Amino acid sequence: MDIHEFWGTIETARSAVTADKPFAEALVDELASRPKGDILRYQERFDEVHGAVYRWDVWAAAYLIGGGCSDDSFMDFRAGLIALGRDWYEKAAASPDTLAGHPAVIAAARAQRDEAVFDEDANYAASYAFERLAGDNHAFYEAWDGYKASRGEDGQDADDDMGEDFDFDDPEEMRHRLPQLSALYLRDAGH
Repeated sequence: MDIHEFWGTIETARSAVTADKPFAEALVDELASRPKGDILRYQERFDEVHGAVYRWDVWAAAYLIGGGCSDDSFMDFRAGLIALGRDWYEKAAASPDTLAGHPAVIAAARAQRDEAVFDEDANYAASYAFERLAGDNHAFYEAWDGYKASRGEDGQDADDDMGEDFDFDDPEEMRHRLPQLSALYLRDAGH
């Protein structure tokens, strides 16, 4: 699965979202309609785009939007960026502060909610779809390990450069680095 097919899969799932069917569920349905090999190739692309936004500036955006952000929550935020679709993902990857213009982020800030963008279940869509096809909840992880081994991957993540680390709890630093998001989320902080 190339990157264009990956994003096409995301868009197909996004178009199937309803009030009763959240994105992750629509994505599982879409992936489960494909052969198991496609699901593994999807996971490979997912890991690539998920890893590409493993950066301090993106984490800072997640920290503001989420009212804090643990390691696990940052995984969910990056999955949520993917769930927003290619256009918003690419905007956020280029400049995380642009998320201040996303309607869900604006609405969440106004309502003082901290769930905008975060999508834990999107992290596991491939495994859920594979499980649905295989009828076994361990089948995906066994197949995934075999797939990575066949491609010469050892399963170890590269120690990528996350960019410059900075203090997320320093309001002035956050205003300097993420002025638009800070205007939404730090306006009542009294700093």
